[in-house]
Amino acid sequence: MSELNFLLIVVVILALVFDYINGFHDTANAVAASISTRAIPPKQAVIMAACLNFIGALYSTGVAKTVARDIINIEAATTQVMIAALLGAITWNLITWYFGIPSSSSHAIIGGVMGAGIAKAGISVLKITGVKKIILALICSPLIGLGLGFIIMTILYKFFKNKSPKRINNSFRRLQILSAAFLAFNHGSNDAQKSMGIITLALVAAGVQTSIEVPLWVKIACGLAIALGTAAGGWKIIHTLGGKIFKIEPINGFAIDLSSSLVIWTATAFPGLHLPVSTTHVVSGSIMGVGSAKRISAVRWGVAQQMLTAWVLTIPCTAAVSALFYYLTLLIF
Repeated sequence: MSELNFLLIVVVILALVFDYINGFHDTANAVAASISTRAIPPKQAVIMAACLNFIGALYSTGVAKTVARDIINIEAATTQVMIAALLGAITWNLITWYFGIPSSSSHAIIGGVMGAGIAKAGISVLKITGVKKIILALICSPLIGLGLGFIIMTILYKFFKNKSPKRINNSFRRLQILSAAFLAFNHGSNDAQKSMGIITLALVAAGVQTSIEVPLWVKIACGLAIALGTAAGGWKIIHTLGGKIFKIEPINGFAIDLSSSLVIWTATAFPGLHLPVSTTHVVSGSIMGVGSAKRISAVRWGVAQQMLTAWVLTIPCTAAVSALFYYLTLLIF
């Protein structure tokens, strides 16, 4: 086996490990609200999320192509760069998972690719237009989630203000099963594609294929990896998202899932966009928006501030860690 083939295998394995970790790291995104309101028992919720993550991963490849095409020049995307990027992202995900911090796998992999690419060929390796577009999407999507969550929750409050709270809760618990399923599908459709993009970029850069088209085996492998990771669960982060930000009722959970799903689906599938976004950020933004519609003081802004700090640090930290890993790979390979 040639060294290039060996390194490509390492890239594929690490990408699938990243996808698996992404699954258990981000399980909370799809099921925290429904578990918090007891709409779905925890085990059933996680199994449902795993199945729909897999189905969502097979939905499209637009985001994968964006990741492969719009961050760094293909010539710089050597197997060593991809290995370093993935190691940096995996390291950050494990650290934040261990401490129960809902940081972003999306930020981690984007920062990892940027950092490893810059370590190899300098700042000029970045595709500035593409990077700006991706970072803008990462910044704006949680703000849109916050605004949409606030609007949807305000409308629901006005519409059901004279209804029996018990009847409303029972109705929305059932609706939450559908909204959580929709969110799990969208999580798989956006998040699994990031690993698909990394593998595809490595295949093109190595000359294995000539166009940025995601092979079927890559789609299936990444879908299975994120589904298995989701089935493993991420209970620490579920606790943070499900109860620490504000007390979630079934009507709130439905609004959170719906607003998050609409933002992620638009970024993933809307013609001309196909942008990677952070499901963690979007869901957290929606939770804050829905909580603010209840009343501003209902949101525990101290926890939100801690999460924001982790979000801001993710890209520069993973970029730095991935750059370090790149220099280490040069010593090994």
